[in-house]
Amino acid sequence: MSEAAPQNFKNHGATDPWFHYVLFLILVLNLGYALCHFVLSILHQKLSFASAWMVVLSLAAFILWVKVRTYALKVQDRVIRLEERLRLQSLAPADWQKQILNLSEAQLIGLRFASDEEVVGLAKQALAENLTRKQIKERIKNWRADNFRI
Repeated sequence: MSEAAPQNFKNHGATDPWFHYVLFLILVLNLGYALCHFVLSILHQKLSFASAWMVVLSLAAFILWVKVRTYALKVQDRVIRLEERLRLQSLAPADWQKQILNLSEAQLIGLRFASDEEVVGLAKQALAENLTRKQIKERIKNWRADNFRI
């Protein structure tokens, strides 16, 4: 059995096929079916409460799918922010630790992939050059995999 390739900038994105592809496809097809049924009922002058309600429910399910994903990402980002602040506090020199609070959430999230040896240097660069999450990740030399993402 072969092991997965080591995580790096190009392959670190995570997807859950059942959630991102299967459920998404089902919801889109359901919404399409509900809309077609609704439009056909209008064209045949047999508009019913049931066909309109199916469109409403289909939209609600789709909105729920989007919100569930964004809520999970927000919680994940908050945990990452906390973890990275704690890691930087333990690794950064005492005279620089007050600067940790100046890092943005996006910068802290970008730093999570940096090894302990380079995270403080990258954090300093991120503040000095106002680096984005992507720019920070592109500068990482020794990638620290994050295999617990959702």
